[in-house]
Amino acid sequence: MILFTNTATLIAYENYSYNNKLLTRSLLRLSTGLRINSASDDPSGLAIADKLRMQATSVSQGIENANSAIALTQIADKAISEQSLIIDTVKAKLIQASTDSNNNEGKEAIRKDIVKLLQQLDNIASQTNYNGNTLLQNAQMDTSISSIKNFFVGESSSDIIQLSSVQANTIGLGLDTLKALSKDTLTSDLARNSLNVLDKALTKLSNFRSEFGSTQNQLESSVRYMLTLKTNLKASESVIRDVDYAKESANLSKFQLIAQAGMFAMAQANKIQELMLRYLFR
Repeated sequence: MILFTNTATLIAYENYSYNNKLLTRSLLRLSTGLRINSASDDPSGLAIADKLRMQATSVSQGIENANSAIALTQIADKAISEQSLIIDTVKAKLIQASTDSNNNEGKEAIRKDIVKLLQQLDNIASQTNYNGNTLLQNAQMDTSISSIKNFFVGESSSDIIQLSSVQANTIGLGLDTLKALSKDTLTSDLARNSLNVLDKALTKLSNFRSEFGSTQNQLESSVRYMLTLKTNLKASESVIRDVDYAKESANLSKFQLIAQAGMFAMAQANKIQELMLRYLFR
């Protein structure tokens, strides 16, 4: 028998230390709610969970981008709706000016109304913007056609929804000649000949509005898809990263019992040495 080295106690202590480490890890998981608290807990699982979390974060930003783009299309839609009303009113006034029952003073008053209405149409085109980006022409002071707008609504470089160019002002709609009518130039013949111009302008404006509407539908569909994708990604990450409280509570109880048994084993190992000494020095 050996007295100098208490091998039984060392073995008991080794097992006690290991089980106590498992007990501490179990308490950490229960307190944080996470199964993976460090890379050593599950290296491969941590890599997958981090990738899923990054993907979910990217999708969340894509949803915000899409919602901003939807707001943009709604602003443009309302502005074009008002422009359509202006064109309807201008056409009605041209029809009014087409009849010879109006005298020159009446036609001049109609001309002034038409010019003012078309000026307002241009004002709407220059003022309609989202976050400083002009929507119905190239820029506030630039009446040329707008640039194509790209909305980034995903996690990869290819997840882009485009909005075609728009020029919803008198130049783009072919109404600049009517807007530039000078005093006493509106005649019945001119008014009648301008009706087709108004019809074409309204058709073109409706096409612009349809472009915004179809883009909005596309964006809303993208948001619905990304919301579902985000939910699934977060659920997948949760399966890997989050702790199962029922399972971990059972582990905690098990490790507590093992730890108590380990302490009892160390105490018994020490008693063996004590009994040996009593036997030798009795």
